[in-house]
Amino acid sequence: MKFARLGTPGSEIPAIMDGGKYYSLASVAADLTADFWSSGGPARAAAALAAGELPELEADGLRIGAPITRPSSVYGIGLNYAAHAAESGSAPPAFPLLFHKAPNTVVGPDDAVAIPRGSSKTDWEVELGVVIGARASYLSSPSEAMDYIAGFVTVNDLSERDFQLEVSGGQWSKGKSCAGFCPTGPYLATPDEVDAGNLRLRSWVNGEPRQDSTTGDLIFDVATLIHHLSQYLVLEPGDLICTGTPEGVAMSGRFPYLKAGDVLEIEVEGLGRQRQEFIQA
Repeated sequence: MKFARLGTPGSEIPAIMDGGKYYSLASVAADLTADFWSSGGPARAAAALAAGELPELEADGLRIGAPITRPSSVYGIGLNYAAHAAESGSAPPAFPLLFHKAPNTVVGPDDAVAIPRGSSKTDWEVELGVVIGARASYLSSPSEAMDYIAGFVTVNDLSERDFQLEVSGGQWSKGKSCAGFCPTGPYLATPDEVDAGNLRLRSWVNGEPRQDSTTGDLIFDVATLIHHLSQYLVLEPGDLICTGTPEGVAMSGRFPYLKAGDVLEIEVEGLGRQRQEFIQA
């Protein structure tokens, strides 16, 4: 199944996508919240759709929002592709490298993004995002981890490199948490529809190719990440994990950083495409 949220910020309508159409879930759930994922919401939505109980939603002209409400936490995994670690001047990590993004960075996939005030190094990062479906703590093995996934999303882990590396005090979150720095969606696909270990990730700036890789090149795969994180923190339903980006970002020195007027597009195979226009703060 595919889930989406359509409408103006703060007033999105939860929906299920089927056969190229959107069906309103307003009669099933007020929104796609943590409680929806953890209390059998997807099964109730599927049953209502099969019973013909969901009205079709006229989507033309409606903004596409993030397919999740604001999570309690957004976790980022750094340097999780060997080639990206190399272009960043780092060795591949021995353990998953964790940083935090502010939850209010989660925005719609096509929302405009402001270049932060004082920024000269705003960068793009196409990533596979994982949404947690049930509270996970001290999982016994990576194989158990897959039972705790609500679904997968396309995520852009936008980063301001000076904020991240030069004025960070050794922590990355300043450069990861600027307004609008986590475009998410356009939809969430449930695990039965996704082969998370073999998805193509691509990005373009002003129509020119940048990144092109697959999740088969992840150093730490999705199950390993969830199991590992659960040993150190409690993953809550609705939390978002950004699993890392492949090579081809501006920090490599091969491409200019983003500026006002640029148009960035990213895509994860089977999870949809995003388009952001960058504006001046």
